[in-house]
Amino acid sequence: MFNPFQLRSRFQKLRNSFRIDDWRPADSTGTLAYACDVLTIYYDYALLLNATPMHILFVEDDPAIADSVSRALKLKGHAVDWTNKGEPVAKTLEQDPYDLLILDIGLPGIDGFEVLRRVRSRQNTIPVLIVTARDAVDDRVHGLELGADDYLVKPFALPELLARVHALARRKQAKIEMKLIHGPLVLDTDSRRATLGETSLEISAREWALLEFLMNRVEKVVSKQQIAQAVGGWAEDLSDNAIEVYVSRLRVKLEPAGIKIRTIRGFGYMLEEFPSVA
Repeated sequence: MFNPFQLRSRFQKLRNSFRIDDWRPADSTGTLAYACDVLTIYYDYALLLNATPMHILFVEDDPAIADSVSRALKLKGHAVDWTNKGEPVAKTLEQDPYDLLILDIGLPGIDGFEVLRRVRSRQNTIPVLIVTARDAVDDRVHGLELGADDYLVKPFALPELLARVHALARRKQAKIEMKLIHGPLVLDTDSRRATLGETSLEISAREWALLEFLMNRVEKVVSKQQIAQAVGGWAEDLSDNAIEVYVSRLRVKLEPAGIKIRTIRGFGYMLEEFPSVA
């Protein structure tokens, strides 16, 4: 029976020496088999670590790399679909709900840069990790400017790729948590976009600040003084009349959708809990 702590120490010494090229057919099949055995045990142990399962689309024209990376990702609990062609990627991402795109640049037909350009031109915000042998600074800059979230140069160690994948998963989760939802009302605090149902909601910067403040305090009474400090800041004195105007404007826009800002006389305002559908 292996001691997991002994395994951890062993793998820490070995993992940096097992680069992606070690998975290609080698002269010594015994050496390759040993590498596979060791890494399989390593990733079985790694399953004990905390990871967010994702549905990943992997675009890579080298079958050996595709197989090794896909296996490692699956052992971490992720679902992986692999393709060696770039042409259908943008359309596939529109049809299927993927969480991450791992994209090679040197593809047959259109290259990875063109794939990325098409994906972003369709307003798709999926996290993208580029993996490529192109290590020139200009290529890295070009990929990031096209909308890649990260750039990893081949050959790479599999644990490094997994770490980058998990970092992108955490980043995506953080973006999801940046959305404030109240019934049909959604405030995306990252893109600074407000929607009411399927309709974009046009609100001023001051109205946004007030609404965000209220949505973070549903069913809690907030005073005009608290609103003035949150919306106006320290350097600006926001009058009670101005606050009443902003509240009134929000009511006009929100009440038709059943969202109510209630006046608590003598105390301030309260955003009421949105009634749940029975």
